[in-house]
Amino acid sequence: MVWGYMSACGMGSLHVWKGTINAEKYIQVLEQHMLPSRRHLFQGRPCIFQQDNARPHSASITTSWLRRRRIRVLKWPVCSPDLSPIENIWRIIKRKVRQRRPKTIEQLEACIRQE
Repeated sequence: MVWGYMSACGMGSLHVWKGTINAEKYIQVLEQHMLPSRRHLFQGRPCIFQQDNARPHSASITTSWLRRRRIRVLKWPVCSPDLSPIENIWRIIKRKVRQRRPKTIEQLEACIRQE
């Protein structure tokens, strides 16, 4: 699994892990990667966090965590087409990584990070 952060102010952290994700793991990713990226890129200026409605994103413990930290989240329709701007970035990265033909998980991660 790969999690990434992008904004009009630049690219944030990229996190890669093996296995699936649940709400608890997603909150760890937010704590370790989203919050530092947000602080670095926005330096205290207001911003709105966007995520889709994947189960870990919409779980009550996740929404409570975001609310406690006063992180404004863009409301996203439940059955919307995937119009998130980061999907375009993922499509470009996938195409470039496919062309490089990594053979191992380590090579795959290195390719993703380089792209």
